[in-house]
Amino acid sequence: MTPTSHALVTAIQLAAVLQAARKAQGLTQSALAARVGLGQSRVSHLELNARELSVEQLLAWCAALGLELAIGTRGSAAVSTGPSTGWRHGASIA
Repeated sequence: MTPTSHALVTAIQLAAVLQAARKAQGLTQSALAARVGLGQSRVSHLELNARELSVEQLLAWCAALGLELAIGTRGSAAVSTGPSTGWRHGASIA
């Protein structure tokens, strides 16, 4: 599968990307819930209300789906490494 990136600026966009990634992998909400340590009903709720995801939940969700979270300056297209911290510069979930 070819890696893709999605620049996100709203919780609605985040919800759509997370749900699409789950479905693309053929996972049910129950299967994802087991991977991230949540109940199926909570996964369903968070897919509709991504603004309620904690950072910890978002990182676990990304890990469970093989996604990478990268944060950067809005409008920057390139991904680069910061001077000494090794942080990634770019705004996407890939």
